[in-house]
Amino acid sequence: MVASARTEPRGSMAMELTVGDPALTARLERGMDASEERLRALAAEAQDPCVAEVAGHLFGPGGKRLRPLLALVGAEFGERAPSSAGPPTAGPSPAVEAAGPSPAVEAAALAELVHVASLYHDDVMDQARTRRGVPSVNARWGNTTAVLAGNWLLSKAAQLAAELGPETIRLQSKVTNRLIMGQIRELVGPSDDDDPLSHYFTVVAGKSAALIAMALQLGAVRTSAPEHVVQTLAEYGEHLGIAFQISDDILDITSTSEVSGKEQGKDLAIGVASLPVLLALADERPEAGELRTLLTAATAGPEGAGLPRAVALLHRCGALAEARTVMHARLLRARTAANGLPDGPATRVLHALCDFVARRDH
Repeated sequence: MVASARTEPRGSMAMELTVGDPALTARLERGMDASEERLRALAAEAQDPCVAEVAGHLFGPGGKRLRPLLALVGAEFGERAPSSAGPPTAGPSPAVEAAGPSPAVEAAALAELVHVASLYHDDVMDQARTRRGVPSVNARWGNTTAVLAGNWLLSKAAQLAAELGPETIRLQSKVTNRLIMGQIRELVGPSDDDDPLSHYFTVVAGKSAALIAMALQLGAVRTSAPEHVVQTLAEYGEHLGIAFQISDDILDITSTSEVSGKEQGKDLAIGVASLPVLLALADERPEAGELRTLLTAATAGPEGAGLPRAVALLHRCGALAEARTVMHARLLRARTAANGLPDGPATRVLHALCDFVARRDH
């Protein structure tokens, strides 16, 4: 499994995670293609061509498309999901139906709409210049346009959820609330009485874990999966989402922009309290004091002169290794949750996804 799928064609991640089950691979690949088409169609529904262009900006570039993939995997647990038996081309799939987008595809599109909206807002907050290997919306069109485009995508997601039924809109609205609260908490930061690590995990649960859990739940709900399965998928997604964000934190420090699709050290440069930074600052070794000074200087701009030294200190003090330990503990909890799901190809994909996250920064 490779460290990043940003430059790979659509569906490649599905193929990596389902090696040995060509029928499931084919269904997921068709579902990914169909969800891409659905997203482009939804963006094109904007009355203004400029809005359509901005709203669809991140639907074209490469990327893992993790949340649409998870929605499609979640749909495999539903009562209306087809069997994975038989050749890849035999029979209908949850991804493609002649009558229009299938429930699984609608779930995948909805999950990605909310996720991309959050990226537009995050990039404004983080002053990011690139996303998925292309200029960010705020860098190309400005902060105001980026915020409004993100709002438009959220409104489109709400409209789609309303069309899919009360259960879907309840889930989508709840997660959107968690997402926005997570963004606000990150922006405001911890109070004097807050434990910084507890605050970090509260933010991550809202901004990252909630979206990943939602994707799995949407797919399962839209294909009438049993309630206990939906809740187990939610538990798995919460732990996987936190682990995924920790791996992002590590990659911000260790990875080049060509691999991550974002500017290296961007979180460090703007003073984002990532898990490795929080762990390093809590350390009593001398490196912590120097790191505090360097990070204060680094926030002066994205090219902060203290960044290389700060990165070196994070490696030296063991914060990255400690962050990896926390990440693997979350992945273990995700695997434990997955063990409570029916045995089969879809559950094996969830375990393979844990392997993918564990190897992202190696």
